[in-house]
Amino acid sequence: MREYLFMALIAAAVTYLLVPLVRRFAIRIGAMPEVRERDVHTTPTPRLGGLAMYGGLVAGLLVANQLSHTGQALKESDGHPVVALIVAGALITLTGFLDDWWGMDAFIKLGGQIAAAGVLVYSDLRLVYLPLPKDWGGSTSLDYTLSTVITILVVVVTINAVNFVDGLDGLAAGIVCIAAMATWAYSIFLSQSISGTNITTTAAIASILIGTCLGFLPHNFHPAKIFMGDTGAMLIGLVLASSIVTVTPLDPAVIEDMNKVPVLLPLILPAAVLVLPLVDLTTAVVRRTSQGLSPFAPDRGHLHHRLLDIGHSHRRSVLIMYAWAFIFAFGIVALSTIGVPVLLFPVVIVLAVVVLVLMAAPRWRGRGGTHAAPRDGDHDDDGPPTGPMPPVLPETEVRRRMPPSGGPAGQERASAEGNPVIPAFPRSS
Repeated sequence: MREYLFMALIAAAVTYLLVPLVRRFAIRIGAMPEVRERDVHTTPTPRLGGLAMYGGLVAGLLVANQLSHTGQALKESDGHPVVALIVAGALITLTGFLDDWWGMDAFIKLGGQIAAAGVLVYSDLRLVYLPLPKDWGGSTSLDYTLSTVITILVVVVTINAVNFVDGLDGLAAGIVCIAAMATWAYSIFLSQSISGTNITTTAAIASILIGTCLGFLPHNFHPAKIFMGDTGAMLIGLVLASSIVTVTPLDPAVIEDMNKVPVLLPLILPAAVLVLPLVDLTTAVVRRTSQGLSPFAPDRGHLHHRLLDIGHSHRRSVLIMYAWAFIFAFGIVALSTIGVPVLLFPVVIVLAVVVLVLMAAPRWRGRGGTHAAPRDGDHDDDGPPTGPMPPVLPETEVRRRMPPSGGPAGQERASAEGNPVIPAFPRSS
């Protein structure tokens, strides 16, 4: 347990200390594009925060490789997880860096994601079989080709799911941190009953990912000083996917006596920890393709945009989505540890959805709905305003709308244009 805490602290400290340096670098090279119509921030903010996150990831992996218990497990596990994550992380970070700096075609970026996933497969960080219940035929072995295709698909979908949900300050880092915490808790729970290098590898990767996200959040929570950009969103998506890949191929027969739903856990957990990004990704693809657009075409219809549109502030929207991710991820882990009937799962999920929908309703902000006046002492420290930027008027239009410089001629001209004249220093009568 202490080793996991130590590697998480190292990853968090390195990430936190690197962010100011990366921020200066991003400003120097101009990696802070203008505000777009779909953005919710109102001032240009430097990106490339993923570079600091990659530094924290590498530091955490190198430290983990030198620890007694974790290091031994990493060296004995299938493939070379430390080298694989460093190389694949470098490839996906480079892809995101070029996209954040210069812009990149969606299909070229997809090629970088597939290449990074291919590095994991080449290092044997892949799904070798699917854990299925006995009633469904039992665990199904995958040949090398099918294993490669499914693993790459899982990694690419996870990367894009995290990238799609990265739309508010601190949102992607917080949700991935919660998902990594649930994955870590699940692996620790398994390690108490069974032993294996894959379980330790999953716990180590999840611990480092937790530290990386926590080290970045102080700089990224609203109002953000820096964005992780595609550089960071795709990186943490890749690392989260690698932790899922290492923990999923778990034979249900091994944990048959642990609780009443063991055969479902290896399949339910990845969906539970990624439920929010996956829902956002799925609805975005359906929404865009139904409108005749590319699935990668940007728009302003994500879940976080909807929360803002119904009246929630920036921070409240982020906290609501944190709550969604936490309840689904840790709810599944908690139910698996106490042992519950399979039929109880749908009931719990329905109740969770009802509670979360009520939390997201506009009236959650207080009586009177979205437009209710703030109560005494209820000061909103939500930082700078969010929402689309107001239109920037040409200089000639700005001068035309300015009050007249003074004098009768100026007042007559202003009256003729239909603009009221409000004297700055009214005369006393």
